[in-house]
Amino acid sequence: MKKLTIVFWTALGILLFFILFGGIFPETFEAWTGAATGFISSTMGWYYLLVVTGFVIVSGYIVVSPYGKIKLGKPDDKPEYSYLTWFAMLFSAGMGIGLVFWGAAEPTQHYMVDSPTADVGSDDAIMEAMRFSFFHWGIHAWAIYAVVAMSLAYFKFRKNAPGLISGTLQPVLGKYSKGTGANVVDIIAVTATVVGVAGTLGFGAVQINGGLDFMLGIGNNFFNQFLIIVGVTILFMISAYTGLNRGIKILSNVNMVLAAALLFFIFVFGPTLFNLNLFTNTIGAYIQQLPSMSFRIAPFDEDERAWIDGWTIFYWAWWMSWAPFVGSFIARVSKGRTLREFVLGVTLVPSVVGFLWFSMFGGSAMFLEQQGTASISELAPEEALFAVFANYPLGSVMSVIAITLICTFFITSADSGTYILGMQTTNGSLTPPNSVKLIWGAMLSSTSAILLFTGGLQGLENAMIMAALPFSMIMILMTVSLLKELRVEKRILDYEANKKKK
Repeated sequence: MKKLTIVFWTALGILLFFILFGGIFPETFEAWTGAATGFISSTMGWYYLLVVTGFVIVSGYIVVSPYGKIKLGKPDDKPEYSYLTWFAMLFSAGMGIGLVFWGAAEPTQHYMVDSPTADVGSDDAIMEAMRFSFFHWGIHAWAIYAVVAMSLAYFKFRKNAPGLISGTLQPVLGKYSKGTGANVVDIIAVTATVVGVAGTLGFGAVQINGGLDFMLGIGNNFFNQFLIIVGVTILFMISAYTGLNRGIKILSNVNMVLAAALLFFIFVFGPTLFNLNLFTNTIGAYIQQLPSMSFRIAPFDEDERAWIDGWTIFYWAWWMSWAPFVGSFIARVSKGRTLREFVLGVTLVPSVVGFLWFSMFGGSAMFLEQQGTASISELAPEEALFAVFANYPLGSVMSVIAITLICTFFITSADSGTYILGMQTTNGSLTPPNSVKLIWGAMLSSTSAILLFTGGLQGLENAMIMAALPFSMIMILMTVSLLKELRVEKRILDYEANKKKK
């Protein structure tokens, strides 16, 4: 077995402490995390908006700059996966459970319950609901993943650095990028990874429970959610044993097939013209108002500011808490691609798929509300998708497929998470031992369960917002480090090119 590092033992100890504390003193744990989250959201909202928008700008700059020609790997390295498999793997890791959970729920919440600025239930509220759903799940989210993945892939495959977050910081930290400094960085990354993945798995367990309760009336409670977590944990640990090229690759493709089936179904049976018009109009509004949405903080309106804290800031924190995991995984499967190809593939393709998803499922849900056919907004968010299916032919069949899709997304996310955590705690090994992956699999499930036990969905959100703050600062250093090293390499490449010409 690969030698376990101090990062493994320290991160494991920190997480075990919080799991035990939350289990023994759930009310105190919930109160403390709620207070910390409230402080971060109210005082650091401006910081989250500036940082995430900065990542978007950096990603765009790399696409149009000469740096875009540089390859994530040696000059003769070729991509390991086809475009289709690559997109399937990064999409499954990046957003799977979240899209299924929020695809119908978020737009209906904005439309009928809590509109950003428009009157609830109005046509303007429909347009705002879709535009902000695009905003939360679009380019900003994927730019967060892109900057982490670019840094990791570049330093790992181009500079032969260890596949660790700390391995990307040598250009800015110098000697402090090794030893104690490196360990601190990697411990923060591992802790954020566990919290981010566990939070998303919690959403998956809640929605599986919500779907079964909606169809069978089994009850929507923590006990059932715990049983679901245990069951799916067994499945993803079996998948983890099969390895990256078998388990994750196969399940990622299964995910895409099931997701495509659901999307095709709602395209055919839903209000197709309404949804397509909504998609087209929202694309234009999204592009037009992207700058103002990116910096919107509403300093003089408490209600609008509360909405921003509860939605936009939460999403930015969610994506950043997931970034060490998703970024590491995307970096692992992106060797051989140029920076330009990588950024365009990672930011644009999944964003467009997400836009289509929200237009079809969110549009259908809001259309049912508008026509008075169903009151989806009155249901719990985890039941919204199943309530949409209930209004169409074969709704029960599609609900079963949706639950299956959530399970496979759950498995691929957890499977990928155990692999990345194993890699981060064995000095960047690309083949971490199965025993280490099993330990982290148990930690992911335990953390997810304890967060649900102490605070439900709000507990999941609180944990992700808290985990994102320290890692966001590391992300800034990673971005600066990458740009600094790219500038040096560009000079070297230009010098070698001029030398050959002479």
